Amino acid sequence: MSLVVQKYGGSSVADAESVKRVARRIVDTRKQGHDVCVVVSAMGDTTDDLIDLAEKVSPLPPARELDMLLTAGERISMAVLAMAIAALGQEARSFTGSQAGVITDGVHGKARIIDVTPGRIKAALDEGHIAIVAGFQGVSQDTKDITTLGRGGSDTTAVALAAALEADVCEIYTDVDGIFTADPRIVPSARQIARITSEEMLEMAASGAKVLHLRCVEYARRFNLPVHVRSSFSHREGTWVTDKPVESTQGAVVEQPIISGVAHDRSEAKITVVGVPDKPGKAAEIFQVVAAAEINLDMIVQNVSAATSGLTDISFTLPKTDGQSAMNALNRAQEGIGFESLRYDDQIGKVSLIGAGMRSHPGVSAQMFAALAEAGINIEMISTSEIRLSLVTRAERLDDAVRVIHTAFGLDSSDGEAVVYGGTGR
Repeated sequence: MSLVVQKYGGSSVADAESVKRVARRIVDTRKQGHDVCVVVSAMGDTTDDLIDLAEKVSPLPPARELDMLLTAGERISMAVLAMAIAALGQEARSFTGSQAGVITDGVHGKARIIDVTPGRIKAALDEGHIAIVAGFQGVSQDTKDITTLGRGGSDTTAVALAAALEADVCEIYTDVDGIFTADPRIVPSARQIARITSEEMLEMAASGAKVLHLRCVEYARRFNLPVHVRSSFSHREGTWVTDKPVESTQGAVVEQPIISGVAHDRSEAKITVVGVPDKPGKAAEIFQVVAAAEINLDMIVQNVSAATSGLTDISFTLPKTDGQSAMNALNRAQEGIGFESLRYDDQIGKVSLIGAGMRSHPGVSAQMFAALAEAGINIEMISTSEIRLSLVTRAERLDDAVRVIHTAFGLDSSDGEAVVYGGTGR
C-alpha cells in the first residue's frame, strides 16, 4: 500500500457537480489500495471574490483579518468534499491548515512554512479515513494567528504535507492535462511535456508559469519528491516533475529537449531610480531600503554612468502588488541616498525561454532576439541564467512575444489544440 497526496485546484472544485466528480476520483484511488491525503483550494473564484469583498469594506484591510477571511474559502471546500466522499460510502475527515500541523512564520499574506507536524493526519490515515486538508493556510509559530501562504499556496501545502508524511508521490490536479510548452490559453498549439526536471520547473514557475507554485517546486526538489501534474477533468498521463528518467507509455525513456518551454508573467512592474550618484554603496542603499520593505526583486539593470554628471539610472522589476510600497519606501529615503527622481511603469510583461539544453547550445539568444525583431517587438530589459533567458517588453505585446518565440523554437504541436477544461484565469 502506498500513500498518495492529491491536490485539487479551485477550478476542479468550482461547483457541486465538480466536487462530486473529484470525490469519485479520490474514492477510486482509495479503492485501488492507496492511503489518500487530499489538499484542496477554494471553490472557483472564491478567493478573488473574498478579496473584492474586503476591498469594498476597507481600502486597506488589516493583514491579519484578511488572512482570517481568505482561509474561509478552503474551509468550505474541505467540508463539502468530505461530505461528497461520505455520500460515496467512504470515511473522510477534514482539517484546517493549523489542525493539519502546518506551522508558518508570522508574515500575513505570504507566510512561509517552518515545519509540518501532521500527527492528526497520520492518525486519520491509520484509522482508514481519507484526510482532507485546507490548502493555502497555516498557523504562526509565534503569534498562533491564522496565516496564508500567498496565491498558489495550496500547491506548497500539498508538497509540504507529502514530504512530512513521506508520501510516494504528490499529484497536483488542475484544469489542463499537464505542463505545456506555453500557456495553452495564449498558445493553443502548445505541446504537452511528458517529463520536466525540477531545475527547469523552478525556472518556469519563477518566470510566471502558473501551473505550479514556485515554493511548491522548491519544496519538492529539496525532499526529492516526485510531483505528477494531471487534469482532474481527464485520465490522461499528465507531466512528471522529477530528476529521474521517466518511461513513456511505449516503454522508451522520454528524451529531454533543448528547450522545455516559454513562460510569461504580466504581474510585474518596473521602477527606475533616476540620477543615482555613481559611487560605491549607493546601489546597496537602494536595495537595502527595498529589502527592508520585504519586497522581492526580479530583474536589475544599471546603466553606464554619464561622464559629465557622474550619475546613473538603476531599473528593477518587482510584483505590481508591491509597487506602491516600494515607491513609498524609496521616496522616504531619497534625501539620504541622493537620487533625483523615481519612475514607475506597470504596463510591462516578462517572457522567458527555459531549457536545460541551453547550456550546450549556443545561438539561442540570437535566435530569440531575431524572432522578436522580425515581429517588431521591442526589448526593454534582459536577464539570464544557465537555463533561462528572460526579457521585458510592453504589456500589450506580451502575448505576441510568447507566440512568436514558441513558434521560432519549433515548440508548436502538430496534434491539435491543447484543452483547457476550466478556470476563468482571474
